[in-house]
Amino acid sequence: MPKAKYKRIILKVSGEVFGGKHKVGIDPLVLQTVAKEIKKAHRHNVQIAIVVGGGNIFRGISGEGEGIDRSTGDYMGMLATVINALALQDVLEKEGVYARVQTAIEMKAIAEPFIRRRAIRHMQKGRVVILAAGTGNPYFTTDTTAALRAAEINADVVLKATKVDGVYDKDPFLHKDAKKFQKLSHMNVLKRRLKVLDATAASLCMDNNIPIIVFDLMKKGNIERVVLGKTVGTMIVSPKIPRPRSG
Repeated sequence: MPKAKYKRIILKVSGEVFGGKHKVGIDPLVLQTVAKEIKKAHRHNVQIAIVVGGGNIFRGISGEGEGIDRSTGDYMGMLATVINALALQDVLEKEGVYARVQTAIEMKAIAEPFIRRRAIRHMQKGRVVILAAGTGNPYFTTDTTAALRAAEINADVVLKATKVDGVYDKDPFLHKDAKKFQKLSHMNVLKRRLKVLDATAASLCMDNNIPIIVFDLMKKGNIERVVLGKTVGTMIVSPKIPRPRSG
């Protein structure tokens, strides 16, 4: 079996993916497909942590537009990510992949609290760790959560699984002449204000030398291809500066 290029990864999956074509609720068939794709990558002995979004259930910014206080809305969105995390855990374990849910907000009856060393130990034992409830703070996106957790657990790469096959200079769904980038630097993402991920996440990854790969989640085999080091989607990387590793 081919050897994985990356030892430890953070996989960021948006909540909208779980909603299927309607982008709301949880589509069992989509959830099962995602679990099978994760299993393909996991069999290469790569350590996997997953950050899930909650946009298929509730999004804090949308709630603000409906008159809900932004902080309250963001906390509601964090709870939505926990629902998605529990659903993904259940389906992964039905596929024979052991998983643990850890949350940034303590809810001991259903999940473990996020503890860095415990998360790393789970991964070392071959378990997938699903990270929910964002950072536990309002005003921070799950993109930022992925970047933060990647730095904390010393992940080799952040894999941002989306509905498009990479980063474009403009929305490819609206503009037929949109140009896809094969490779970008974190600084270019910031300067161009590309909407692939928020500025806080891009800055955090840049400061900690963490590459980001943006790719189409729903194309079968893509997670496995990325893990094996094959060219998929768009790579966001900057010149390497040594960073301390402690885990």
